[in-house]
Amino acid sequence: MAKSEPATGGVFDLDRLRQLIELMKEHELSEIDLREGEKQIQMKRGSAVAYAPAPAPVAAAPTAAAGGAAPAEDSHLVTINSPMVGTFYAKPKPDSENFAKVGDHIGEDSVVCIIEAMKVFNEIKAELTGKIVAVLVKNEDPVEYGQPLFKVDPRG
Repeated sequence: MAKSEPATGGVFDLDRLRQLIELMKEHELSEIDLREGEKQIQMKRGSAVAYAPAPAPVAAAPTAAAGGAAPAEDSHLVTINSPMVGTFYAKPKPDSENFAKVGDHIGEDSVVCIIEAMKVFNEIKAELTGKIVAVLVKNEDPVEYGQPLFKVDPRG
């Protein structure tokens, strides 16, 4: 009986987990990390879906609008956009260096920033390869869904 007791009580109770999943959906949370004693469960949802569509569809419009003076020169640039509403953090800790800065070469799995939404810190990956040519948001600025965060030269 001792083996089944943790599964029926506390944070690992099936009904409790279902409630947490519903809360995640209701409040658009992407991650929850629960600990009880030495046991831990981490729940994530929508990571691949949330990050994948953001860079491609919005890339052309903001680049053309931002490069109004010289659209031909910037036409190859792509933007990394915010996949959610939240607070932009350029670095993991206040005394650390930025995840990505102008001139950095990034890969698809490179973490470029963190966006905090409802006390959950979400690492944002580049999902493309290239060179950062502009950082469009300041550390700790609020960001909107789809807002361009970085300009990237995929040729660099």
